[in-house]
Amino acid sequence: MTYGAEVIYLDHAATTPTDPAVVQIMLPYFTQTFGNPSSIYRVGQDARAGLDRARRQIAGVLGSRTSEIIFTSGATESNNLALKGVAWQARLTDPSRTPHIITTAVEHHAVLHAVDALIEQGFDATIVPVDATGRVDPADIAAAIRPETVLISVMYANNEVGTIQPLREISTIAHEHGILMHTDAVQAAGSLSLNVAELGVDLLSLSAHKFYGPKGVGILYVKKGTPIRFQQDGGGQESGRRGGTENVPLIVGMGEALARAEASREAYNAHTRALRDRLWEGLTEAIPDISLNGPDVAGEDRLANNLNVTIRGVQGETVLLSLDMDGVEGSAGSACTTGNSEPSHVLLAMGLDEEQARACLRLTVGRGNTIEEIDEAVETLATVVGRVRQLSGLA
Repeated sequence: MTYGAEVIYLDHAATTPTDPAVVQIMLPYFTQTFGNPSSIYRVGQDARAGLDRARRQIAGVLGSRTSEIIFTSGATESNNLALKGVAWQARLTDPSRTPHIITTAVEHHAVLHAVDALIEQGFDATIVPVDATGRVDPADIAAAIRPETVLISVMYANNEVGTIQPLREISTIAHEHGILMHTDAVQAAGSLSLNVAELGVDLLSLSAHKFYGPKGVGILYVKKGTPIRFQQDGGGQESGRRGGTENVPLIVGMGEALARAEASREAYNAHTRALRDRLWEGLTEAIPDISLNGPDVAGEDRLANNLNVTIRGVQGETVLLSLDMDGVEGSAGSACTTGNSEPSHVLLAMGLDEEQARACLRLTVGRGNTIEEIDEAVETLATVVGRVRQLSGLA
């Protein structure tokens, strides 16, 4: 890893280091190519050319029109725009009905909290449950549909347990009923196909820092003709769909990062799957009473780089603090909820009790990890767990 010789970083679901090649491509847009892309003179038009190239790169990966790509500050904004934009447009179109949204119990809080906000504003929603692996049954989605349903939002792959959802089946159901389909595809980029036609989605959210791009920038794909009320008023940027001067260096970096991630997707999956499987095998041999959360690692329904485990008799946060002191960095769930005393809503939705959910660790490998690091991490984690269990009287 480039991040410190003494650190083994196993939290790539939270964020990834920006690819050095991406940084190099971004740098000129901070300095000599600094212009406002809305300006008509050369330095502005050079910046505009960078935006246009990034839009083409992203559209190429998604198999979409360039005009269907909206640059945002990240997936949280993209998810909020998708849900609130569709809901408010539906209300404006027909004030006599209450628009209804369907989503799942394991979505990222950027979706679930946006739904909560819409409910406070008089909209309606149904939260569909999942099974013990975190997978939603398309039949349950179909059963939740009402005449007022305007949007179904289901994440592509879960950020905590790596469950890959049956998006194509769900989008087919949605379109059979004339309902729009949105997916939070943040964890899928660089690991799964993002072809929007194959997925059958009308809206798709991405965040660059999850695929070795910079933080603070993302996209929302909006299929041509999708009825949506854009939320950020101001200037005429993004064809009048999102006011505010575009963050040119970060957008340029995002386009390059996504193109690189897509080009190396097969090799990335092979590399991370081998590391993840070795990690799981090592942990099961070294630590008694450890169990897997989410789909079987031997199957195709889980992201290749994701491992989420429950270790009996420990608190995940306690283990993480000790691991950090010993040079291994992981997480207990979503990075957006770190420090929150509540157990993971994803694990609870999957049927774990609070004690089990608090004893979980999420370890996600990435490009820079090596077999040697994985073996060292297993040894370190086994030592830490033994020490914590001994202190708690469970050893």
